[in-house]
Amino acid sequence: MNSSELIMEGAELMLLGMGSVFVFLILLVVVTTVMSRVLTRFFPEAIPVPRAPAKRPKASSAGIDPELIAVIGAAIKQHRSRS
Repeated sequence: MNSSELIMEGAELMLLGMGSVFVFLILLVVVTTVMSRVLTRFFPEAIPVPRAPAKRPKASSAGIDPELIAVIGAAIKQHRSRS
């Protein structure tokens, strides 16, 4: 084999490889699109029901919300238990 035959064979292999990857990617996009349409048709997303805003208790006279203190304390306790 001379160098021109090797180059032609390399080009053929390159085109075959790139072509197969391109076809695979096109099939992947088509299958994903079809799957998405089928799933949205048979399993539509539920419409979220708006909830009434929760009434928050008044802050204490010091201006610090007791619920906020409890949440911060729970977060610190959880963080320290992980270490």
